This record gives sequence, C-alpha cells and structure tokens, in this order.
Amino acid sequence: MFKFFKKNKSKNNDFVSIANPMKGKILNIEDVPDPVFAQKMVGDGFAVDPIDGEIHAPVSGEIVLQPDGLHALSIRTDKGLEVMVHFGMDTVELNGEGFSTDVNIGDKVEKGDVILNIDIDLVKKRVSSMISPVIITNPDMCEISEINFDAKQDEAVIKAYIK
Repeated sequence: MFKFFKKNKSKNNDFVSIANPMKGKILNIEDVPDPVFAQKMVGDGFAVDPIDGEIHAPVSGEIVLQPDGLHALSIRTDKGLEVMVHFGMDTVELNGEGFSTDVNIGDKVEKGDVILNIDIDLVKKRVSSMISPVIITNPDMCEISEINFDAKQDEAVIKAYIK
C-alpha cells in the first residue's frame, strides 16, 4: 500500500561517470579493429582514436590490473565497477617499449590523474591500430548510458548505472 510514495531507484544517482581518458575521437566499441573488443568479449564501453600519449584515469579508484607491458590499466571504483583502458591494438607485443607510468597496483587515483605516458610516435609505427578501448570489464553490474561522442579529455563519455 502507498507504493507511489516510494522513490523509484532505477537510474537514480547510483552511477559512475566514465570520462574520456585521452585526447582524440570517441568511437563505438563495435568500431575497434579487434573482434575480442568489438564483440564485447572483454566488456562494454567505448573507444578513442588518440592524438597524443598522455592517458588520464577515466574514473577514481584503485589500480587493480597493470600488465608488465603497461599497454593496459584497470581501475576499480568504490562502487566495485572495473574500468580498463587498453592502449592501441597489438601493443602487448611491444613488451613495454614506449610506455611509462608512475602508478602501480594498489595505488589510489583520482579521475583525471595521469596514469600512462606513451611515446605515441614510436608506438604508432609498430602497431596495427592506435584505437584504444575503454571497457567496463564487469558490465553485468550496470546499465550504460548513451555515448557522448563530443566529450573532450576528462569529460564524461558514459554513465554506468549500478544495478
């Protein structure tokens, strides 16, 4: 009885805003030139075709994944959402050449902090594509808003509404 007085909790303020971590053009995840990412086998999100090599944290949280080659980083937010930035395609084969960072697993970062630096000219010559996926690796815990294709670096691209 009196259920109409209860607040509707769907799409309320329980969301994580995921920002554009780099300067460049925002793309649909389906446009990534790798079927593992394009078919959302790793997770859902968006991609960026970068124009420089300074990568910022798309969310605030803790670094939970950092492969030796530094081609990707994952951050877990305080709500449990895990967001991975994977720079370029085939970058794992560079074994870290052209990549540097001052963050490590367990470090806390704030949205907008620099988390990776890439020698973009070196990397561009050695990989098949610079397109970089930004992926929610545990998408079952959220619903994603429409993509803001006009977002600049550090501006919100999508919102992940926690289920």
